[in-house]
Amino acid sequence: MSAAVSPSRKMKRGAMTDCATSVQPWRSQESVPSKSNTTCVARGRGTKLGSSSMGDDSVAVGTGDSEMGFRKKSNHARNRLASRARLFPNGRPMNRRQFIAASATATITALAKTPKPLRLGLDNFAVRAMGWKADELVDYTATLKCDSLFITDLFAFESFTPRYLREVKRHADDKGIQLYVGSWSLCPTSVTFKKDWGTAAEHLALGVRICKALGSPVFRVVLGSRKDRLTAGGIEARIDDMVKFLKANKSRATDAGIKIAVENHAGDMHSLELVRLVEAAGKDWVGVNLDSGNAVWTLEDPMENLKNLAPYTLTSSLRDTMAWPSANGFTAAWRAMGEGLVDWKKYFSHFGKVCPDAPVCIETISGFNHEMKVDADGFWKAWPRGKPKGYAQFEAFAKRGKAVAAFKPAAGVDRKKAQQVFQKGDIERSIRFCRKLGLGRI
Repeated sequence: MSAAVSPSRKMKRGAMTDCATSVQPWRSQESVPSKSNTTCVARGRGTKLGSSSMGDDSVAVGTGDSEMGFRKKSNHARNRLASRARLFPNGRPMNRRQFIAASATATITALAKTPKPLRLGLDNFAVRAMGWKADELVDYTATLKCDSLFITDLFAFESFTPRYLREVKRHADDKGIQLYVGSWSLCPTSVTFKKDWGTAAEHLALGVRICKALGSPVFRVVLGSRKDRLTAGGIEARIDDMVKFLKANKSRATDAGIKIAVENHAGDMHSLELVRLVEAAGKDWVGVNLDSGNAVWTLEDPMENLKNLAPYTLTSSLRDTMAWPSANGFTAAWRAMGEGLVDWKKYFSHFGKVCPDAPVCIETISGFNHEMKVDADGFWKAWPRGKPKGYAQFEAFAKRGKAVAAFKPAAGVDRKKAQQVFQKGDIERSIRFCRKLGLGRI
């Protein structure tokens, strides 16, 4: 065969030719060109046709509407690069079906690595004035199009019977809502410990049973409050008591597959003190319920608090905070999400990277102000080691804010009804704010 052939000359029947297409340049059994490329190459990628003495710098080609000519090696090199993208790891070429299958697998793998949005829900304490029970809380959560509901008050359950709990779970499942369960103090020596549910061990056993029935992977508890910092031995002694109790009762939770999430609650523990508790009790089954609002009560910037606790976080109860300098130090007011000083884009970015499986549950507790009297005599008795780590960041955070008024019902309006309207307004604005940031799986 000569190096160039007239376009009128037909190939002999049975001649072994290859079609170099833009999709499959390696195929050797097809002679039908693609719509995007009608170029045909003689069999043998990169070889010379017949007895041509073209050398290595060019390859003989034929087109359907022009004479046989030569294309430079650069074009051939591009075809070879395209073909390499469609080779098996062993170098063998893929056919069209294999290439499509491999591409689909790669796409599925990429999608699997794409992080899911953070779960979004509410902590029932956000609407405490409503007095709702579990079923009503589930219904309200559904109206907000949330995927999670954190019931942190056992009084929200009408009963603890297996039948009742099954009904609650069925109702939540029907609405597509994941339930999380919490309760109160498990520290027997805390000033906040209640006997409503028996001893600490009985309380834990009840909580675990409820979690198991409702499908909650976590039971949220607290140690106490800022008052525990002033008890005999201070907060360090209360932490030791809590750790001792948890270790002695570990099997009650682990046998049921339930983890314990201890909250940084009402000024009881600085984030680093809570880390000590978790590490001492065993981080394989004890973690954290992260409360961003309580961070300022322990003299922390909420972002620094997150950085310390995120590696241990199993659940959360979040809200915004406004803070400002005041007569005796600094005053803080909890606010609806987006109405305080926290940079939530930055916050949730870190949250999503470090604890992506923890739900974001909003617990708005607005309407009152709390002063940290750091300049008053006696304040530092609760902090015998002095200013905690991160205090400078807390000061900088608090100095950025401005004073806000506490909630006060309008004249002539029933206080309880006013609180209900106020609380629902806070949580609903907060959920909308979080959804705009991309949170939520519904």
